Amino acid sequence: MSENDAKIASIVARLNEPSTSSSSSRRTADDDEDIFAELEAEIENDSSASFREHGMEQLKREMAQLQQAKSDGHGQYREVTDEKEVIRLSAKPLRNKSRCVIHFFHHKFKRCEIMDKHLARIAPKYFNTLFIRVFVENVPWLVERLGVKVLPCVITFANGVSKDRFVGFEELGNTDQFDTATLEWKLLNSGVVQKDDSFGPSVTYGAKPAVRQQIRGRPQDDDSDFDLDD
Repeated sequence: MSENDAKIASIVARLNEPSTSSSSSRRTADDDEDIFAELEAEIENDSSASFREHGMEQLKREMAQLQQAKSDGHGQYREVTDEKEVIRLSAKPLRNKSRCVIHFFHHKFKRCEIMDKHLARIAPKYFNTLFIRVFVENVPWLVERLGVKVLPCVITFANGVSKDRFVGFEELGNTDQFDTATLEWKLLNSGVVQKDDSFGPSVTYGAKPAVRQQIRGRPQDDDSDFDLDD
């Protein structure tokens, strides 16, 4: 990579940096436009004509890709009700690779609400991974195809292929009071979300060693998961 290419890549990467102030405060379209204008001015003020030309081309391509990804739901946690759309989104690539986390839920089950709370906190931190929730009665074909029988059920996908699943809370310490970092650590280990060191220490990833030990060693004394066959 040439010096100009490296410089362009560094500038463009800033367009995708997550908000580190709060997981609940997502960047708005106005924020994106402000950042784009700032980066655009930085490129246009460079003394190299070649850098300005190629830099603007790359910045515009990245901005268009960012806007499309946001329209698909990247950077947030949302419900998708159409089964065909769920299948399409689970395999749709972003930057040449698709990563998707799907929570199969039921309105009547409290533990699904708990899972929703944690996934909503995690989703804005991993823009390259799509996080969605689906009501099991809206996706009967997927429920049967994937063998979803106990809720909550979180299934991860890479390039349209199911990679890992978390059924109930057994792998999360088997308690309703598990930390968000516990689930985040499990997702990191599955490879469906990836840490980006370029965003610095202000973004916290994964669980503490004590939490990881709790996951491995906690007795399974709570079996209140929801069985679809009941």
